[in-house]
Amino acid sequence: MNRIIKSLFNYLVRGALVILPIAAALFFIYWAVSKVDSALNLSNVIWVDQTGKPVYIPGLGILTVIVILIIVGIIVTNFVTEPIKKWFGRWFKRLPVFNVIYTSFKDLTEAFVGDDKKFSEPVVVEINESGLKQIGFLTQKDLSKIGYSGDVAVYFPLSYSFAGQLCIVNLNKVKPLNMSASEAMKFIVSGGVSQL
Repeated sequence: MNRIIKSLFNYLVRGALVILPIAAALFFIYWAVSKVDSALNLSNVIWVDQTGKPVYIPGLGILTVIVILIIVGIIVTNFVTEPIKKWFGRWFKRLPVFNVIYTSFKDLTEAFVGDDKKFSEPVVVEINESGLKQIGFLTQKDLSKIGYSGDVAVYFPLSYSFAGQLCIVNLNKVKPLNMSASEAMKFIVSGGVSQL
């Protein structure tokens, strides 16, 4: 009887190791998509049924976002010139609170999907004399404008999160890693348990 219980427990653990990561990934994707869809879904404002109750159409919010992004992409690619882009950029920078939020999100978006990707150089940094090291991404190689010549900016993502912290470290403490940026990010986000 004890052997049967032990075998069942072993099967339970092995099943959990397969199902839990899949379920967590699917749940996160479902949660993110449903939050965006419900926030941007205007069907319950526009349409009502015969009784006057609002009609919610699932997926309309996501479809709206996709259509808006495609339309803006077409307009920016074909009709908006560099002087117009610069004019809008200068105008946005004049708005006190909006400026900080806009430029931060713009730079972050461009760091991941722009032409000048910032999170493309994974590095390992020696943190202290005891040999503690941390993996991050080199984001700025020249900090002389802020008085730190010889230092670089390294972004350290946090494990099990997409948040992180930016640190300024001496260049001689930074060593490039022999791995791709996506492998490094997966390794960090997983807390170091992903296969290398």
